[in-house]
Amino acid sequence: MDLAAEAGLDVLVDGVQGHLSSFDFYPEWTRSWHHRNVFTDPDAVAAQADLLRTLGRALSGRPNLIGLQLGNELNNLIEHNPATPAEVDHYLDTLLAAAREGLGEGAGLVTHSAYDAAWYGDDHPFTPEASARKGDVTTVHPWVFSGGCASLYGPRSPQVLHLAEYGTELAKAYAEDPARPVWVQETGAPEPHIPAADAPHFARETILNASGCTGLWGVTWWCSHDVDRSLADFPELEYTLGLFDAQGHPKPIAEAVAATVAELRSGSRLPEPRDTALVLDCTPSTRSVSGPGGAYFEEWMRLRQEGVRPAVVLAERAGDESHLTARGIKELIQVPRR
Repeated sequence: MDLAAEAGLDVLVDGVQGHLSSFDFYPEWTRSWHHRNVFTDPDAVAAQADLLRTLGRALSGRPNLIGLQLGNELNNLIEHNPATPAEVDHYLDTLLAAAREGLGEGAGLVTHSAYDAAWYGDDHPFTPEASARKGDVTTVHPWVFSGGCASLYGPRSPQVLHLAEYGTELAKAYAEDPARPVWVQETGAPEPHIPAADAPHFARETILNASGCTGLWGVTWWCSHDVDRSLADFPELEYTLGLFDAQGHPKPIAEAVAATVAELRSGSRLPEPRDTALVLDCTPSTRSVSGPGGAYFEEWMRLRQEGVRPAVVLAERAGDESHLTARGIKELIQVPRR
């Protein structure tokens, strides 16, 4: 934190790393001969809470602290640590409370994050409601390989270029507070899903489209630097995700991001409220309709290409006038039956 402050950087700290650069990271004391389920074992959950509480106390008051996050994409660990939605909710509530206790009230954000299965994975135990209602902000990680988006539609397709915007609007639909901010916390241009020649255009359009959403907290590009080829055993896409190459030289995508950020900071583009919404009717077992290839996803994208800027409204809230009014929604569109 101190070194980051010297470099003029603000920092969000992950407590339990979880998932990073295609590797899973566990607390070492859960991986010995007496393996513990990180989500359900009472002692393991209590230990993680102690860790977050202690980290919070150590970090509180640092001027460059954004906040404390439970971990990065913790739902990647579900495969080897099965849990029910109720058990996941208890886990998140316990750790978020510990992080807030450590930091103190008002001392930075307390967050958690999940990869896209939480939003459109059928029966995934990390739910959209948990992402959109627990913690201080909603975080989304709209990667173009999730759900095969880039392979289904192509790297320069509207579906790919509007994916972060769509993920932001989808997240807003599940929130109880209409003003709850959404952070596009991870997005990037992974090869070969986004060829290097297309990366500058993809970056500019992704950021501009997301910036058109009201309530957007920010966009974080993943990542700063390419991984040096001398470091072995990373999946191929991890080596070239950086804005800078492994020697620290800016790539064309870096120049595109810098120019786009400068344009947005000039105030020349401001988000506009969305008064039209597409109604999302799904259950936990049919959540994939809202992901790439799903009927809802494709209808939202079709409307967007026609010039409509659709918000997302859950079917159970479509008749709630107070909810629609709070979000500024005046017209509802139903997904056509197929």
